[in-house]
Amino acid sequence: MNALARQILSACRAQSWTVTTAESCTGGMVATALTEIAGSSDVFNRGYVTYSNTAKIEMLGVSQSTLNDFGAVSEQVAKEMAQAALSKANADIAVSITGIAGPGPSEHKPEGRVCFGLAQKSKITATTTVEFEAVGRSNVRAKSTDYALNLILNAAK
Repeated sequence: MNALARQILSACRAQSWTVTTAESCTGGMVATALTEIAGSSDVFNRGYVTYSNTAKIEMLGVSQSTLNDFGAVSEQVAKEMAQAALSKANADIAVSITGIAGPGPSEHKPEGRVCFGLAQKSKITATTTVEFEAVGRSNVRAKSTDYALNLILNAAK
């Protein structure tokens, strides 16, 4: 993961971009990967860990109606998380993650379902859902972190 984080920092520096994160099921793992690299503060200055719905609402302004209509694990919530993080951090790119890490599924969604958002200034926010399957909590979180880091890197290239 260190090599991937270094590539992101280098690509973002080349673009003069700053990065922010809005994380739920990964609990800050993307931010951790980026900040493990000394000197990363010129690219990354903050991230948001919004594990609960209350945190999503209070810290990022995610709409209660969006949460009610689609659930926390949805592309709609991932989109609102990414857009809010981008705006609040005044960043150039933001990635968001919300999902079911497990163990076990939620009432309506399977373990391993993770929704991502990628927001950039002056661009339409992209969202995607990945089914990592029931591979265990640690694996879902690690795969989600890698996926999010790759989203940032691909956008920065």
